[in-house]
Amino acid sequence: MLKAVLFDMDGVIVDTEPLHKKAYYQMFDYYNIVVPDTLFEMYTGQSTINICNSLCDRYKLDSAPESLVQKKRDFFKDIFFNDGSLKLIDGVLEVIKDYHANGLTLVLASSASMQTIDSIFDRFDLSQYFKAKISGADLAFSKPYPEIFEKAAVLAGFDRSECLVIEDSTNGIKAAKAASIYCVGYDSFYSKNQDYSLADIVVSDFMEISYEKINGLFEMAIS
Repeated sequence: MLKAVLFDMDGVIVDTEPLHKKAYYQMFDYYNIVVPDTLFEMYTGQSTINICNSLCDRYKLDSAPESLVQKKRDFFKDIFFNDGSLKLIDGVLEVIKDYHANGLTLVLASSASMQTIDSIFDRFDLSQYFKAKISGADLAFSKPYPEIFEKAAVLAGFDRSECLVIEDSTNGIKAAKAASIYCVGYDSFYSKNQDYSLADIVVSDFMEISYEKINGLFEMAIS
């Protein structure tokens, strides 16, 4: 029986990806490195520190990865508070309220920093619906490793067989399946060149996974 839903954030709840991309590319310019879009897309779903570790290795930078992380966060903070275009993804608030009203436990499991998560939750008043939040930035291993969803299920208080994940990235879907959790792949308008083939189902509209619909699909999948 479905008891908990573990939400990714970027590309699922809110579209901060364009803001993050602007901040990353400002950071790239600051450190005088040229990162192709194809390489940047491969990092989708990973934590900032893991991305910066990879960049330091790839580009032989003298600066510490933590310095790149802080610089990127400084750029993002400035963009976040000065960009009025940021909004929740269409339909996600309705499905969050639907799940909450039907007794599902909701946990946020995002690769974003907790500072960014808290800023988003405060801006859109989301804390009332969620039992817990977990940041991949605080973990030893980033998506596609399963650690974040394993810990999210523990925070939810249910066995992983009673949980499902909603993800929009290749790395996030891999992490969910590595944790042996049922995964909904949200084929977001904002998530480009991601692989949804490992997801148990793929949707492009949150109305496709209303409580009534997803509960039925989940029960059929685990029966």
